Amino acid sequence: MIPITAAIVVAAAIVWAAHALVLELRAVRTEATRTRALAVLQTFSAGIAAAHAEPRALLTWVPLARAARQVLPSEFALLDAAAGATFPFSTEQVQAAHARWTADWLAWERTHDAEYKLKAVVLERELAAGESAGVRARLESVEREKLDLYQRRYSEYVQVAKALQSLS
Repeated sequence: MIPITAAIVVAAAIVWAAHALVLELRAVRTEATRTRALAVLQTFSAGIAAAHAEPRALLTWVPLARAARQVLPSEFALLDAAAGATFPFSTEQVQAAHARWTADWLAWERTHDAEYKLKAVVLERELAAGESAGVRARLESVEREKLDLYQRRYSEYVQVAKALQSLS
């Protein structure tokens, strides 16, 4: 009878030790996940700041976040829960960046137009005052410069706007 009791005690001790070991391993894994989540948080803090300063930064940071999300799904799940939205960039944030990019473009467009209208007015007054050949050439140059700059900037605007739109 003693050997059966001893076997039961040994078996119970093994089960208890295995259970304690499983609990400890879970705790270690949970702590490791939290540590990696903090590292991810620290890594993406620069991207979050960059995206607030410049909408184009999202074109670099969002694909990086998507790749990291695939590699570290548990860590991002923790961060998503803590942030209450998709970490580090929610769809709403990407849409807001697109809207800001568009608003910045429209503001630039108005400023650009006003600046070149002023240049043209000054040259047209010189032209009206009788200085024709050189002034006419400068006026044409200003018009070409205005159009060239507008086309370059518009091309950039469209390219970035489409890229931002594709992120959401």
